[in-house]
Amino acid sequence: MDKCDSEGRLITPHKSVSMVTARDVHAVQGNYAYHHYMQDKFNDSGWGCAYRSLQTLCSWFLYNGYTDKTPPSHREIQQALVDMGDKPDRFVGSRQWIGSVEVGYVLDSWTGASHRIQFVTSGEDMAMQGGLLAHHFDTQGTPVMIGGGVLAHTILGVKYDDITGDTQFLILDPHYTGKEDIALILKDGWCGWKGPNFWDKKAHYNMCMPQRPKRTNP
Repeated sequence: MDKCDSEGRLITPHKSVSMVTARDVHAVQGNYAYHHYMQDKFNDSGWGCAYRSLQTLCSWFLYNGYTDKTPPSHREIQQALVDMGDKPDRFVGSRQWIGSVEVGYVLDSWTGASHRIQFVTSGEDMAMQGGLLAHHFDTQGTPVMIGGGVLAHTILGVKYDDITGDTQFLILDPHYTGKEDIALILKDGWCGWKGPNFWDKKAHYNMCMPQRPKRTNP
Protein backbone atom coordinates (compact mmCIF):
# COMPACT_ATOMS: atom_id res chain seq x y z
CA MET A 1 0.00 0.00 0.00
CA ASP A 2 1.34 3.43 -0.98
CA LYS A 3 1.99 5.93 1.79
CA CYS A 4 -0.47 8.40 0.18
CA ASP A 5 -3.68 7.99 -1.79
CA SER A 6 -4.41 9.60 -5.17
CA GLU A 7 -5.38 12.85 -3.42
CA GLY A 8 -2.22 12.92 -1.32
CA ARG A 9 -3.83 11.79 1.95
CA LEU A 10 -1.61 9.78 4.26
CA ILE A 11 -2.37 6.06 4.42
CA THR A 12 -2.28 4.30 7.81
CA PRO A 13 0.03 6.85 9.50
CA HIS A 14 -0.13 5.17 12.92
CA LYS A 15 2.30 2.51 11.71
CA SER A 16 5.04 5.11 12.22
CA VAL A 17 4.06 5.78 15.86
CA SER A 18 6.35 4.44 18.59
CA MET A 19 5.35 1.33 20.58
CA VAL A 20 2.57 0.49 18.10
CA THR A 21 3.83 -3.10 17.78
CA ALA A 22 4.16 -3.70 21.54
CA ARG A 23 2.52 -6.85 22.91
CA ASP A 24 -0.09 -4.96 24.93
CA VAL A 25 -1.22 -2.80 21.99
CA HIS A 26 -4.55 -3.57 20.36
CA ALA A 27 -4.93 -1.58 17.14
CA VAL A 28 -6.84 -1.15 13.90
CA GLN A 29 -6.29 -3.94 11.39
CA GLY A 30 -5.70 -3.03 7.76
CA ASN A 31 -5.37 0.30 5.99
CA TYR A 32 -7.28 3.59 6.06
CA ALA A 33 -6.73 7.19 4.92
CA TYR A 34 -6.16 10.12 7.26
CA HIS A 35 -8.94 12.65 6.61
CA HIS A 36 -8.66 16.00 8.38
CA TYR A 37 -9.64 19.67 8.22
CA MET A 38 -8.97 21.69 5.04
CA GLN A 39 -8.48 18.74 2.67
CA ASP A 40 -10.21 18.60 -0.75
CA LYS A 41 -9.78 22.40 -1.00
CA PHE A 42 -12.66 22.67 1.47
CA ASN A 43 -12.59 24.82 4.61
CA ASP A 44 -14.40 22.94 7.37
CA SER A 45 -12.20 24.17 10.22
CA GLY A 46 -14.24 24.55 13.39
CA TRP A 47 -17.18 22.35 12.42
CA GLY A 48 -16.19 19.38 10.22
CA CYS A 49 -14.22 17.12 12.58
CA ALA A 50 -16.89 14.42 12.81
CA TYR A 51 -17.34 14.48 9.04
CA ARG A 52 -13.60 13.88 8.64
CA SER A 53 -13.60 11.07 11.18
CA LEU A 54 -16.50 9.45 9.30
CA GLN A 55 -14.51 9.72 6.07
CA THR A 56 -11.59 7.92 7.76
CA LEU A 57 -13.97 5.15 8.90
CA CYS A 58 -15.42 4.81 5.40
CA SER A 59 -11.92 4.67 3.90
CA TRP A 60 -11.20 1.60 6.06
CA PHE A 61 -14.10 -0.24 4.45
CA LEU A 62 -12.83 0.78 0.99
CA TYR A 63 -9.20 -0.21 1.52
CA ASN A 64 -10.11 -3.51 3.14
CA GLY A 65 -12.40 -4.65 0.36
CA TYR A 66 -15.83 -4.27 1.97
CA THR A 67 -17.06 -1.54 -0.41
CA ASP A 68 -16.02 0.04 -3.69
CA LYS A 69 -17.40 3.45 -2.70
CA THR A 70 -14.95 6.22 -1.90
CA PRO A 71 -15.65 8.16 1.32
CA PRO A 72 -18.54 10.62 1.04
CA SER A 73 -18.04 14.38 0.81
CA HIS A 74 -19.51 16.68 3.44
CA ARG A 75 -22.41 17.44 1.12
CA GLU A 76 -23.03 13.75 0.44
CA ILE A 77 -23.02 13.07 4.19
CA GLN A 78 -25.56 15.83 4.73
CA GLN A 79 -27.73 14.66 1.84
CA ALA A 80 -27.71 11.10 3.18
CA LEU A 81 -29.01 12.33 6.54
CA VAL A 82 -31.74 14.33 4.82
CA ASP A 83 -32.72 11.38 2.60
CA MET A 84 -33.15 9.11 5.61
CA GLY A 85 -35.31 11.71 7.38
CA ASP A 86 -32.84 12.56 10.13
CA LYS A 87 -32.28 16.19 9.05
CA PRO A 88 -34.38 18.88 7.29
CA ASP A 89 -33.62 19.91 3.71
CA ARG A 90 -31.85 23.08 4.84
CA PHE A 91 -29.14 20.94 6.46
CA VAL A 92 -27.53 20.35 3.04
CA GLY A 93 -24.83 22.96 2.45
CA SER A 94 -24.81 24.09 6.09
CA ARG A 95 -21.91 24.11 8.54
CA GLN A 96 -23.77 22.25 11.26
CA TRP A 97 -21.96 19.67 13.34
CA ILE A 98 -22.82 16.01 13.42
CA GLY A 99 -22.20 13.53 16.22
CA SER A 100 -21.55 9.85 16.72
CA VAL A 101 -25.17 8.84 16.08
CA GLU A 102 -25.28 10.59 12.70
CA VAL A 103 -21.86 9.14 11.85
CA GLY A 104 -23.27 5.67 12.49
CA TYR A 105 -26.33 6.31 10.32
CA VAL A 106 -24.27 7.42 7.34
CA LEU A 107 -21.61 4.75 7.84
CA ASP A 108 -24.24 2.03 7.63
CA SER A 109 -26.01 3.48 4.59
CA TRP A 110 -22.77 4.26 2.73
CA THR A 111 -20.89 1.00 3.36
CA GLY A 112 -23.68 -1.49 4.07
CA ALA A 113 -22.01 -2.30 7.40
CA SER A 114 -23.39 -1.94 10.92
CA HIS A 115 -22.17 -0.27 14.07
CA ARG A 116 -22.72 -0.06 17.78
CA ILE A 117 -22.80 3.05 19.95
CA GLN A 118 -21.05 2.95 23.30
CA PHE A 119 -22.07 5.70 25.71
CA VAL A 120 -19.49 6.90 28.25
CA THR A 121 -20.79 9.05 31.08
CA SER A 122 -17.77 11.34 31.31
CA GLY A 123 -14.25 11.80 30.08
CA GLU A 124 -13.06 10.55 33.42
CA ASP A 125 -14.73 7.21 32.68
CA MET A 126 -12.79 6.84 29.42
CA ALA A 127 -9.94 5.44 31.50
CA MET A 128 -12.14 2.40 32.15
CA GLN A 129 -12.86 1.68 28.47
CA GLY A 130 -9.51 0.01 27.75
CA GLY A 131 -10.79 -3.55 27.95
CA LEU A 132 -13.80 -2.80 25.77
CA LEU A 133 -11.67 -1.09 23.13
CA ALA A 134 -9.00 -3.81 23.22
CA HIS A 135 -11.71 -6.40 22.53
CA HIS A 136 -13.10 -4.25 19.70
CA PHE A 137 -9.74 -3.94 17.96
CA ASP A 138 -8.98 -7.64 18.43
CA THR A 139 -12.34 -8.81 17.07
CA GLN A 140 -13.49 -6.06 14.68
CA GLY A 141 -10.27 -4.23 13.84
CA THR A 142 -12.05 -1.08 12.67
CA PRO A 143 -11.24 2.54 13.61
CA VAL A 144 -13.60 4.09 16.17
CA MET A 145 -15.12 7.56 15.95
CA ILE A 146 -15.63 9.26 19.30
CA GLY A 147 -17.54 12.47 19.95
CA GLY A 148 -17.75 14.46 23.16
CA GLY A 149 -18.45 18.09 23.92
CA VAL A 150 -17.77 19.89 20.63
CA LEU A 151 -14.91 17.65 19.48
CA ALA A 152 -14.61 14.43 17.48
CA HIS A 153 -11.59 12.16 17.19
CA THR A 154 -10.71 8.78 15.75
CA ILE A 155 -9.37 6.06 18.05
CA LEU A 156 -6.98 3.71 16.25
CA GLY A 157 -5.96 1.53 19.17
CA VAL A 158 -5.22 1.19 22.86
CA LYS A 159 -2.24 0.20 24.92
CA TYR A 160 -3.98 -1.74 27.66
CA ASP A 161 -2.67 -3.44 30.79
CA ASP A 162 -5.24 -6.11 31.62
CA ILE A 163 -3.92 -6.40 35.20
CA THR A 164 -3.83 -2.73 36.26
CA GLY A 165 -6.33 -1.44 33.72
CA ASP A 166 -3.94 1.32 32.69
CA THR A 167 -4.87 2.55 29.22
CA GLN A 168 -3.27 4.77 26.59
CA PHE A 169 -5.23 5.77 23.50
CA LEU A 170 -3.87 5.91 19.96
CA ILE A 171 -5.58 8.99 18.51
CA LEU A 172 -5.90 10.27 14.96
CA ASP A 173 -6.91 13.93 15.18
CA PRO A 174 -9.11 15.34 12.39
CA HIS A 175 -8.49 18.94 13.56
CA TYR A 176 -5.11 19.07 11.81
CA THR A 177 -5.00 21.78 9.12
CA GLY A 178 -1.50 21.40 7.68
CA LYS A 179 0.21 19.55 4.86
CA GLU A 180 0.49 15.77 4.56
CA ASP A 181 3.82 15.75 6.40
CA ILE A 182 4.11 12.54 8.44
CA ALA A 183 7.11 13.80 10.42
CA LEU A 184 5.29 16.96 11.49
CA ILE A 185 2.05 15.09 12.23
CA LEU A 186 3.87 12.65 14.50
CA LYS A 187 6.04 15.32 16.16
CA ASP A 188 3.06 17.50 17.04
CA GLY A 189 0.91 14.60 18.22
CA TRP A 190 -1.82 14.70 15.56
CA CYS A 191 -1.40 10.95 15.35
CA GLY A 192 -0.09 9.50 18.57
CA TRP A 193 -0.57 8.20 22.10
CA LYS A 194 -2.75 10.09 24.57
CA GLY A 195 -3.35 9.37 28.25
CA PRO A 196 -6.70 9.38 30.06
CA ASN A 197 -6.34 13.11 30.76
CA PHE A 198 -6.77 13.75 27.04
CA TRP A 199 -10.53 13.47 27.50
CA ASP A 200 -12.65 16.29 28.91
CA LYS A 201 -13.76 15.14 32.36
CA LYS A 202 -16.93 17.25 32.17
CA ALA A 203 -18.10 15.95 28.78
CA HIS A 204 -19.95 12.76 28.03
CA TYR A 205 -18.84 10.71 25.04
CA ASN A 206 -20.35 8.44 22.43
CA MET A 207 -18.18 5.98 20.53
CA CYS A 208 -19.28 4.81 17.09
CA MET A 209 -17.76 1.35 16.74
CA PRO A 210 -18.09 -0.09 13.21
CA GLN A 211 -18.65 -3.83 13.02
CA ARG A 212 -16.58 -5.77 10.51
CA PRO A 213 -18.89 -7.42 7.94
CA LYS A 214 -18.71 -11.19 7.76
CA ARG A 215 -17.16 -12.44 4.54
CA THR A 216 -19.36 -14.80 2.55
CA ASN A 217 -17.81 -17.66 0.62
CA PRO A 218 -18.64 -17.68 -3.11
